[in-house]
Amino acid sequence: MKRLIVNADDFGLSQGINHAVMLGHRQGIITSATLLANGGAFTAAVEMARTAGGLGVGVHLNLTEGQPVSAPSDIPSLVDAQGVFAHTVAQLGRRSLVGSLSLREVEREFRAQIEKVLAAGVAVTHLDGHKHVHLVPALCRLVMRLATEYGILGLRCPCESFSAIIWLMRRNSRAASRLLHQYGVSRGLWLLARRASRACQQAGLRHPRYFYGLTATGFLDAEVLQRLICHLPEGTSELMCHPGYVDDQLRRTPTRLMAQREQELQALVRPEIRQVLAREGVTLINYRDLYTPG
Repeated sequence: MKRLIVNADDFGLSQGINHAVMLGHRQGIITSATLLANGGAFTAAVEMARTAGGLGVGVHLNLTEGQPVSAPSDIPSLVDAQGVFAHTVAQLGRRSLVGSLSLREVEREFRAQIEKVLAAGVAVTHLDGHKHVHLVPALCRLVMRLATEYGILGLRCPCESFSAIIWLMRRNSRAASRLLHQYGVSRGLWLLARRASRACQQAGLRHPRYFYGLTATGFLDAEVLQRLICHLPEGTSELMCHPGYVDDQLRRTPTRLMAQREQELQALVRPEIRQVLAREGVTLINYRDLYTPG
């Protein structure tokens, strides 16, 4: 059996992203989304999710972008003088290695984000991290502990299995350096994700065995999507995607993904994609199906 979770990241970041996620769910193949508790369109995303019972919603844990959910005075080492997150994932990782990262402050913020989503009435299906921050080893242990404590049984482990890097570079020759960079990141994350996968097994947490979409971030069009589906192995896979409409709210964020989000959305809602899924015998699911009997 081939099963696929199609997860839209950054739900709640902007209204344009919210509308794209909902369109991709209702008319396309999106089955899951991860919600930014500190996103500028969080409340609207929650209201939209309430009308989409088949959409699994997780928490997109964030330590690198925007204002925290906690009071900045409660997490001073994570924010700058303006009270916004001050560090990249690489900086957080280095600070963790040398022991200068306050795990107490990280835990306070992660708890605040999870509890905000739960308090909004969302039945959280899983956790993942904005920029994959949850894979920093010390933070991953913390996230797994919080997942168990809050009864959240799913966790993203992005062990990317199919990158088609040579094919992607041939199709996008002007972006070869970007693709090579993303491929290198995917290989580094693979090592961290494998470690996280073993820890998940011990903790009783679930995740798809296969993962896609990291190397192809910003280049996920209909042809890439069809090729990916045709190479899915037996078992459960997750495809990470970033659909969205470009609006003023999105332009004010530091994301590099703009027009690429609309390209992804167009691919995700094309009718022929569902035909390819049917032909390849792929069933669409969300994270809840990983641990719900039947």
